[in-house]
This record gives sequence, structure tokens and C-alpha cells, in this order.
Amino acid sequence: MPRSLLPPLLLLLLAVDGAQTTRPCFPGCQCEVETFGLFDSFSLTRVDCSGLGPHVVPVPIPLDTAHLDLSSNRLETVNESVLAGPGYTTLAGLDLSHNLLTSISPTAFSRLRYLESLDLSHNGLAALPAETFASCPLSDVNLSYNRLREVSLSAFTTHSQGRALHVDLSHNLIHRLVPRPVRSSLPAPTIQSLNLAWNRLRAVPSLQGLPLRYLSLDGNPLAAIGPGAFTGLTGLTQLSLASLQGVPQLVPHGFRELSGLQVLDLSGNPKLRWAGAETLSGLGSLQELDLSGTSLLPLPDTLLHHLPALQSVSVGQDVQCRRLVREGTYPRQPGSVPKVALHCGDIRESAARRPDVL
Repeated sequence: MPRSLLPPLLLLLLAVDGAQTTRPCFPGCQCEVETFGLFDSFSLTRVDCSGLGPHVVPVPIPLDTAHLDLSSNRLETVNESVLAGPGYTTLAGLDLSHNLLTSISPTAFSRLRYLESLDLSHNGLAALPAETFASCPLSDVNLSYNRLREVSLSAFTTHSQGRALHVDLSHNLIHRLVPRPVRSSLPAPTIQSLNLAWNRLRAVPSLQGLPLRYLSLDGNPLAAIGPGAFTGLTGLTQLSLASLQGVPQLVPHGFRELSGLQVLDLSGNPKLRWAGAETLSGLGSLQELDLSGTSLLPLPDTLLHHLPALQSVSVGQDVQCRRLVREGTYPRQPGSVPKVALHCGDIRESAARRPDVL
């Protein structure tokens, strides 16, 4: 029966949070059962085997296990045999963080046909095999705090059928991202959110072909951002370039490919240099700009000319500038044009007053 035709009472029961109970589990592990539906007709089990040591794997888990936590076990390797068994076929979440992993077998996750969330953060991974996640319908992969140096984007091809993929590669040693081959037989990765903060990238990597919406390059030693740096990323809506290392330079038209960008964070860059307001030309959809902790002040008078959709600019701690339209005298004279300016003030003071009408 279609969900829209279910009785209202049944819909209400389905929406109620499931009840949680415990069940017998592998020695040292904890198995928490969450039941759903009318008369608790549907159940999922979360298994926590964290902090037990490397002897815990391979661990048998209940048939209805949805999430398995194997973090902090000093595991040095993970292969297909470690993640095999009846309960693993329905696994949707797997936590392998805070272990001693230095490598992963290319087929380690090949049997996890329902895996959506994978946490491999805080390990010692130095490489990522091609097609590592090709069998999984992943939507979230956390690889932060590892020792990755060169990563191929093809490694993030998943069996997602178009589902958005969020990838965290922050706090690694990455100096190069290998673009996906143009004639690759594999489908393009569906990465919509990519965190590359605090790596060793000296230039904006080529990300053409990815359906990116969010990108963070915080803390990288980017030397300059010029025309062509963001080619193919017209769908990007949020870009963070905070706390860049060295003396980054922004040249005119460096962001011209980002016509759909709505939020730009340049904060924490006291040595940031740019060549006037033309640096931000092409950002016709930009609404929020963060310049706090930079030397890009005072704001040029022509800033609003290049950023017609801009609504607010953060220029310092608790100081924000907002777009203000002054209509002039009333009734409006024929041919008169409203004056648009940025009005700056302390957001702590304005919070106590009625917000300005923009």
C-alpha cells in the first residue's frame, strides 16, 4: 500500500522514535537494538566493539546489524575476511577510526553492498587503492587525519546510483589530487562536498567533472588563485579559503568560473593580497563574504558593483557589514535610483535591536 494511503494513526506510529533495548552480544561488545513500526515489527542493531584490541576481529554480529563500531582497537590491517559474515551484508555504517591502519585491501569493502557511512579517520593510511569503494553505495567517507600524499579521484567511484557523496580528506599530507581519466570506463564520482583543509596543496586541484556544492581548501599553502583555478565548478555554492599558509595572492577574475557561488570564506588570512574589487568579479550570486582577520580593508567602493547579490560581509570579530538600500525621498522621483551601500556595525549590539530592513 502506498505510504500516502496509510491510516493517519499508522503514519503517526511509524514517525515515533524507535524504542532502544540491549541484546546478547560478542564478549566485550555492546549490542543496542532499536525497534520501529507498529508493534515493533522492524528492528536495527548497533554494535559497539570499540577499545577491545586487535583480537576482536573478525567479530560475529547479529543479522540485523546496521552500524558497527570497531574504533580504537589498534587494528593494523583490514581485508575482506575481517568484514565477512551474515551480519555484514546489511551493514550501513562502519567506524574504523583511531586504529593503526597503514593500508587497505582493494577488496576490503567489496561485500558491504549497503554501506552508506565509513569512518577511516585517525589512522596511518598512506595510499588509497583504486575502486576501493566501487561496490558500496556510500554517501559519507571520512579519511581525515591520515598520511595520504597523492589521491586519485577515481578511488571515490561508488555504487551510489547518483546519490550525493561527502568526502573528508582534511589533515593529511596531500600535495596532489589525480584527476579522473577522461576516457575512464567508471562513472564519475558523485562528490558534492569535499574537505581538503590542512593539506599541502600549492595550487587549486583540478576538480572538473565533479558535481561539487561545497569545497574547503583551508590551511593549504596555496601560492595564487588566478583565472581557470575553478574551471568546471559552476555548481559550487560554498567555498572556504580560510587560514591559507604563506602569502596567497588573489588576482583579477580568479573566481569568474564560480557564477553560482553563494558563500565565500577568506577569513584568517592577514597577508592576503588582491588587486582591487575586480578580484571578485564574476561572483554574481555571492551573498555572504567573510573577510575577518584579513588586511583587505577598507572595502572598495566598487565592491557592490561586482557583487550585485551581496547581502553581508564579515570584516572582524563581531563586526559585520550589511547591504542597505536607501530609497531617498518619498514619493520617488521619476528616474531616481535607490542608493545601495554597506552599513557596518557590531553584531552584538544589533542583536538587541530590531534588525535592519535590507
